[in-house]
Amino acid sequence: MPQKPLPSILPAASAAPRHVAIIMDGNGRWAEARGLPRGEGHRRGVEALRRTVGAAGELGIAILTIFSFSAENWSRPQAEIRDLMGLLRLFIRNDLADLHRNNVRVMVIGERDDLAPDIRALVEEAEELTKGNTGLTVIVAFNYGSRQEIARAARALAVEVHAGRLEPKAITADQLGARLDTAALPDPDLIIRTSGEQRLSNFLLWQGAYSELVFVPIYWPDFDRAALEAAIDEYHRRERRFGGLVAHTGS
Repeated sequence: MPQKPLPSILPAASAAPRHVAIIMDGNGRWAEARGLPRGEGHRRGVEALRRTVGAAGELGIAILTIFSFSAENWSRPQAEIRDLMGLLRLFIRNDLADLHRNNVRVMVIGERDDLAPDIRALVEEAEELTKGNTGLTVIVAFNYGSRQEIARAARALAVEVHAGRLEPKAITADQLGARLDTAALPDPDLIIRTSGEQRLSNFLLWQGAYSELVFVPIYWPDFDRAALEAAIDEYHRRERRFGGLVAHTGS
């Protein structure tokens, strides 16, 4: 039988945000700082991902979205791309059974049409095997770019307008959002980026409109449970207004 999700160990006042998204940055720089090949940084990054998925489930996070491979990453050297694709294959083949056993659901967002057939098959296998799981949901942003995602949603609306099923003046933000890859998901409460860089790099631009952003100075291979908890603590120190005002009492 699937294992029940572990309860949060955070105090009630510091309960984990429902949806956390992470830009996993700095694998190559981690390796270069140690005189190692960049591929070793990516391998250590997979270990950090395993730690983070485990910690997310234990801390009571419902949805964890990870930026694993962007649409722009195809411009990297071919040897590095082969390394990354090889690690993806290994991760799905070696870790999928454990994720399924622990009641984790895996979903993948991003463009699939131009993926290699075996990669696309692995992606579909991961989703199909875990679609009934009810614990932590892990969203893998793979071959993903937020601008490209928004453009696909706009094209879908244009098709409906052209077919006469939708009036242009009837198009709303909600309708566009309903055609994004993440249509069935709540927006992220917290977006974390490792490596010290302070930008979103074409990641969840629409969905992150009111997300809290936390930039941590460590490279992704060094990210661990303590770093995740520290980011959550920072999240709880923020005052989330969603464009409005928060009423204050007292003089």
